[in-house]
Amino acid sequence: MHFRSRGQKIFNVINYILVTLVCLSCLLPIINTLAISFSTPSYVAAGQVYFWPKGFTTQSYEFAMSNGRFAKAFLVAVERCLLGVAINLFMMITTAYPLSKSTKKFPDRNFFMGFYVFTMLFGGGLVPWYILMRNLGLLNSIWALVLPLSVPVSNMAILMNFMRSLPPEMEEAASIDGAGNFRILWSILLPVLTPSLATVGLFAFVYHWNDWFQGALFMNNPAKYPLQTYLQTLLTNFRDMLRQSGSNYYELLQRMNEQTGRASQLFLGLVPILVVYPFVQKYFTTGLVMGAVKG
Repeated sequence: MHFRSRGQKIFNVINYILVTLVCLSCLLPIINTLAISFSTPSYVAAGQVYFWPKGFTTQSYEFAMSNGRFAKAFLVAVERCLLGVAINLFMMITTAYPLSKSTKKFPDRNFFMGFYVFTMLFGGGLVPWYILMRNLGLLNSIWALVLPLSVPVSNMAILMNFMRSLPPEMEEAASIDGAGNFRILWSILLPVLTPSLATVGLFAFVYHWNDWFQGALFMNNPAKYPLQTYLQTLLTNFRDMLRQSGSNYYELLQRMNEQTGRASQLFLGLVPILVVYPFVQKYFTTGLVMGAVKG
């Protein structure tokens, strides 16, 4: 029977309390937002809604689903995620593979690694970034959202360390059989990289889905805003967006107020993350740990 000292028991109790508090601090705002989104505006305005809806209604969700601007922003966000994650994964794989080699096989490895680390620590600033996008003709284009930061250095380092932890005999055996670098990468290494690819792919998806700043910076046309930029604008200009929705403004205000409208659309924006995460969660810990420690 395993014996636990009094100090260990106290330590475990404190840990459970702290973890519970952290979990509650993460869950309660989401539960409150969900409750507000399903509540009647009068109860919300009176401050009577906490963690359970009052006067249950789906009017806010009906407005969000029928709102053309929300639907358009949602589709732009989906397009951004599909393109962005694909580009991120391709660039990270093709960058991490040569950088995972020793300086004997790739003499300039340290120079390029230092270059990537430098770009991670120092940036050119917003004004040069904007001017570059303008000169390239990418403003108001989906490419302005997916091409910048196409090589996340921290995620690339996870893949690189994962590749360095693999037994060198795998590549040596493939080389003896006549396989070149591209054949080794795509046929030998990629099937083994599933945990790390799922991890960095999740990071890329969360970044592209949650980022609102690039949309506000590079999209001059509100009709081309991704979802998070639209939601950020919604938080400050809710009544203006109601007027532009094409529906009866005063009728909408009777069925919903600013809080319920914001809550419903914020929660709808959270749903894709909640849907995607369970499918990659089983790879998350393995990919992160194996990619963070050099073998």
